[in-house]
Amino acid sequence: MVHLLLVTFPAQGHLNPALQFAKRLVRAGPRVTFATAISAHRRMVKPPSLPGLSYATFSDGYDDGFSHQDDPAHYMAQIKQVGSRTLADLVQSLARDDRHVTCIIYNFLLPWAADVAGDLAIPSVVLWVQPASLFAIYSHYFNGYDSIINTLNKDPSSTIELPGLPLLTPKDLPSFLLPSNTYPFVLAVLSELIGSLDTKARPETRVLVNTFDALEPDALTAVDSLKLIGIGPLVPSAFLDTTDESDTTYGGDLVNNEEDYAEWLGSKPKRSVVYVSFGSLSTLPKRQMEEIYKGLVEIGRPFLWVIRQDDKGTKTDTKSDTIDAKTDMDTDNTDTETESGFWKDESEMGGEGLIVPWCSQVEVLSHPSTGCFVTHCGWNSTSESLAMGVPMVCFPQWSDQTTNAKLVEDVWKIGVRVKVNEDGVLEGGELKRCLEEVMGGEECRWCRDSLIRIWTLWTVGHQRNESNHNQKSPVEIVVLDIPFSMLNISSTNM
Repeated sequence: MVHLLLVTFPAQGHLNPALQFAKRLVRAGPRVTFATAISAHRRMVKPPSLPGLSYATFSDGYDDGFSHQDDPAHYMAQIKQVGSRTLADLVQSLARDDRHVTCIIYNFLLPWAADVAGDLAIPSVVLWVQPASLFAIYSHYFNGYDSIINTLNKDPSSTIELPGLPLLTPKDLPSFLLPSNTYPFVLAVLSELIGSLDTKARPETRVLVNTFDALEPDALTAVDSLKLIGIGPLVPSAFLDTTDESDTTYGGDLVNNEEDYAEWLGSKPKRSVVYVSFGSLSTLPKRQMEEIYKGLVEIGRPFLWVIRQDDKGTKTDTKSDTIDAKTDMDTDNTDTETESGFWKDESEMGGEGLIVPWCSQVEVLSHPSTGCFVTHCGWNSTSESLAMGVPMVCFPQWSDQTTNAKLVEDVWKIGVRVKVNEDGVLEGGELKRCLEEVMGGEECRWCRDSLIRIWTLWTVGHQRNESNHNQKSPVEIVVLDIPFSMLNISSTNM
């Protein structure tokens, strides 16, 4: 029996799409073992339970968890050193239990997993959980365009046109390629990945990408030496193709969500709520939080704002300049209403604001009351907003988010990107301007028309694949062909 081992990086933004892919795979027939670091597996609140899907762990050298005080460069070195050994042990343990692994699908931040697979004579394929455009940018960078891109960074007004990509300026590039990059080890990991794929590149060498053909047709064919296959968007089925209407969550939350916001959302008019969230990692300074609050108050619309709090028993960032929903913004932390998410002074907000430490984002974005998403533009958030038909106000912070914002605003035209001041701060007035554009101005109509157009293209392609019994979907191709020949892989519109 086909047995796929899906190995993922232990962070929320990587767990979610990987879990969704695992669910799709098991529904297509094979057995799937989902593997992540011990520390992340322990924190997964309600992992999905499906026939054929099992869970396993490897060690990243940080079994008690990674805190914001730890050195990320040391962590990446440890997960490679310790993870390589313990992943190999896992594969051999599965074999002893007569669950031989026929293919390893690995996260792009774990390129060493391909070496483990090679040493054990097992086929492997990388899962890229960002858009194809990002993979193309990195591939071009490590294949001759590095000096051109580095020169581009010296002039903020300069532009570059890379094969298969829109015209880019320095602010559109991923942060890891900028002179301000403080995470050189990430670029080293990406270099290792691209180098490894280029070394073994054959016409059938594939990269599984969390995107779809109608969204990024040029980027998916921008790297001549590799075959990029769109398998996305990797969002719960109930919000996508309804093949499983019970599939309403990823199931891999590392934070226990006990907030009751559904009734509050249900009390608001259609498309009236501004949803604000900056993902599972970004931490904004106090001044920035105050400016966002100012913009939300000035526009006078109800808003649901996710402001993360420290997980109980988990050490996280508690910088003093960060506003917390239960401390800096409150005067009395014993107030039960404040504890459940409301600010103490509701009169100041006109009773229109709700703050929660965490929520089911797909649930909020799919709610009829949600009219706009103020987002950091992480790829999961962008994909979800696209799937739910919600226009975006993009405030990118780092990594792929800057490029995603470029695609959202200028290529797909499904949102706007904020302009920051000379200090890099998004001012309240600018946020108000952007919200007015996407929720009531001319830009609003264009955004929603673009969202409908893109999703219609996906739906048509998906239905065509389902009706054509002679043509496999990308998921079926991965399941059926990877363990055997690794050959003859063709992309289809999803």
